[in-house]
Amino acid sequence: MALYLTRFSYTPETWARLIENPEDRRAAASSYIESVGGKLHGFWYAFGEHDGWNLWEAPDNVSMAAVVLAIGAGGALRSCETTVLISVEELMTALGKAKSVKYRPPGA
Repeated sequence: MALYLTRFSYTPETWARLIENPEDRRAAASSYIESVGGKLHGFWYAFGEHDGWNLWEAPDNVSMAAVVLAIGAGGALRSCETTVLISVEELMTALGKAKSVKYRPPGA
């Protein structure tokens, strides 16, 4: 299974609802990813450009995309970015395959 890092920001309305009715969103996030056969590995809030960060594991890109689309369609987020993470072993394989790619720079 692949790992995914999401960075998200809530809307002002979502923050207002959470202030009025504080809620630990980890259980909800776990249920979303588990519904596609994945697992939530971490959920953090942060200061800065993004309000929160999640580390997920999902069976494939389509499953992760389904979760992100469903969450995004709910209207609670101002922004959401997802990055597919690859292991060191996967990078080593990619580096080996890169040797066989015959890249030509633009205009060369």
